[in-house]
Amino acid sequence: MRTRRSVQTPLEEVLSSKGRVRLLILLSRHHEMNVTGLAREAGLSYETTIGHLTALLEKGVVKEERVGRLRMFSMDEETPIGRKIKGLFSIG
Repeated sequence: MRTRRSVQTPLEEVLSSKGRVRLLILLSRHHEMNVTGLAREAGLSYETTIGHLTALLEKGVVKEERVGRLRMFSMDEETPIGRKIKGLFSIG
């Protein structure tokens, strides 16, 4: 009997974590936020927040802009997945 490997789609990977979903909800409601604000509002540690944001950056869902020493994040509406995710979380 063969076992079937489960391959996640990009959307499943993006939505696979409650922490990532919290960050996406926050970013869809605010134009941009810094890492500390996102961590505080999402109830996550700074390190966990950075990990989730890095994964979301790699998938093209969010983008980063440095303003001095601050790292500001926002939804990346220039990518197809970024637009779709922003639309999904803008519903509610």
